[in-house]
Amino acid sequence: MIRVPFLSTLIQRYETRTLTMIALIAGALWGFVGVAEEMSEGDLHSFDEALLLALRVTGQPDNPIGGPEIEIAMRDLTALGGVTVLTVMTLSVMTYLILARQRASAAFLGLAIVGGQVISGLAKFGFDRPRPDLVSHAVEVSSASFPSGHSMMAAVTYLTLAVMLGRAEHRASIRRFYIVVAGFLALLVGVSRVYLGVHWPSDVLAGWSLGAAWALGVAMLAERMARRGRIEN
Repeated sequence: MIRVPFLSTLIQRYETRTLTMIALIAGALWGFVGVAEEMSEGDLHSFDEALLLALRVTGQPDNPIGGPEIEIAMRDLTALGGVTVLTVMTLSVMTYLILARQRASAAFLGLAIVGGQVISGLAKFGFDRPRPDLVSHAVEVSSASFPSGHSMMAAVTYLTLAVMLGRAEHRASIRRFYIVVAGFLALLVGVSRVYLGVHWPSDVLAGWSLGAAWALGVAMLAERMARRGRIEN
């Protein structure tokens, strides 16, 4: 049997959970880099156009499928990834943590969300991709398109909130419920951005990937800090 001393030492030093988290973070980052490279080379143009037009009435690129009721619902859903809603949600959970005498965790949560917003802004500035011009925009937009800030920050915020709330919950079923709801909300926000014509599908995929990587990194860091007594268990 061939032995790999370095691998054996690594597994002994880090528990399986930590290694799994590292693998998930690496996978999410790999996904973001892959989408970014394909987008930069123009290889996703056909995919983006096809999916964007699939959400429009045939021959009417300015008319989303489903009628006015669905469009109104999508505007409501997209607001879940906006700065106002995410700020209210974050401040609410931070207040809960403070009332629960977890001030260090509340401060950590705030820094994690702000950090994700900074990363999102830097990525947009770096890629500077124009918004879709194939269809009309159903909501006002002003920043660059790649990655989708709403999709990324929905993933960052809701997943991080789920992790921080889950730390105070001993029942595994409830912790899983938090994660499922967080992921579902991020999914809805991303779909709404494409439906409303303000993002290419690849923008949303990149936003989800980078947001998930950040949230997973935050979760792993929170666990390590809790073990060292820097934030509350």
